Amino acid sequence: MTIGALSKRTGVPVKQLRTYEDFGLIYTIGRSPGNYRLFGEEALWCVGVVETLRGLGLTLAEIQELAGAYLRPSDDRLGPRLAAALDAARARTEARIGELQERLGRIAAFRAAFAAELAGQADFHRQDPLDSPTGGRA
Repeated sequence: MTIGALSKRTGVPVKQLRTYEDFGLIYTIGRSPGNYRLFGEEALWCVGVVETLRGLGLTLAEIQELAGAYLRPSDDRLGPRLAAALDAARARTEARIGELQERLGRIAAFRAAFAAELAGQADFHRQDPLDSPTGGRA
């Protein structure tokens, strides 16, 4: 199947599939005489695995490293590598949650500081030094 057909079957945009292929994450079967990328049914599995790992927060670089380990004959088990990547994704997610919680705190503080303005009971212009009685704006 072409990359367009793979996109339709997986719901993943063509541009993203090209990126996955560039990272070596999708099994390919070569190119057509017209130089179109061709994929077998196996590519569906590859895309599913990549999308699952992306959904868990792994980066493409982490997935590429895991794919390399998976494809390389070795006595090493993939599980511990995947567990480490999941731990890293969890740490990034927790850091992002912390950033978002800080933002929520800033929103709450702003709402408290400007409650009257936000309720329409006061005007934000009173904060503007040029709109004050001694300011320069008329």
